[in-house]
Amino acid sequence: MVEAASTDQPSGHTGDASTRKEQAAEKSTAAPDQDTRTRTKAEARTKTESKAGAGTGTKADAGSQGEPGAAPEPPAPAPEPPAPEAPGQTSPAAEARAGQLASRLEEANSRHLRLAADFENYKKRVRQEQLDTMKYAAATVAERLLPVLDDADRARSHAPEGIEEGWLKGVRLTFQKLEEVLASVGVERIEALGAQFDPKQHEAVGSEETAKHPEDTVVAELRAGYRMHDRVLRPALVKVARPPA
Repeated sequence: MVEAASTDQPSGHTGDASTRKEQAAEKSTAAPDQDTRTRTKAEARTKTESKAGAGTGTKADAGSQGEPGAAPEPPAPAPEPPAPEAPGQTSPAAEARAGQLASRLEEANSRHLRLAADFENYKKRVRQEQLDTMKYAAATVAERLLPVLDDADRARSHAPEGIEEGWLKGVRLTFQKLEEVLASVGVERIEALGAQFDPKQHEAVGSEETAKHPEDTVVAELRAGYRMHDRVLRPALVKVARPPA
């Protein structure tokens, strides 16, 4: 009996050992399967994220490169062209703009006309000044020679008796040439005797009562007057008639 018990005891230990080996083998087999499933899930999740990123980046091309089976998006409608205006009608903004342009054009034309008129007046004024300068260039010299003509008149009118006629004639010719030279530049003597008194050409220094001449008629010339063209160089000193008291 003792031997039988001792023989059965080792067999019990052998069964436990084999059981443990089988469990260890099952665990070693289950561990790789679990790792494989974990890697498979991670790869599936990575592919899903990649597809989602690609779909976001190519959203504009979803009609041609979308997910399989997805319907392409219709193209965006083209903007409608503005409706043409009816003939003969303009917008308020266009009318306001046209009014502004017309006002500016009228103002520019007016300014141009004023400038043209001012410039034309300026040219006329300058031309007249040039003509006057040439016309009256000798006026100053002529005025200085008038006292010489006065002395010549007094000398001829008060020539002494018995003087040689040839000498007197030569003096008269000399002063006559001087008068001709002055006449060549427009200097001429103002007519006074018998003319109606003109305050622009005559200077009255006295009067005489007479019934032979109308009132304000020049009856005496005390000093000759001269003018150059239409400008008086010196008025004539005269006496005028007045009716008797």
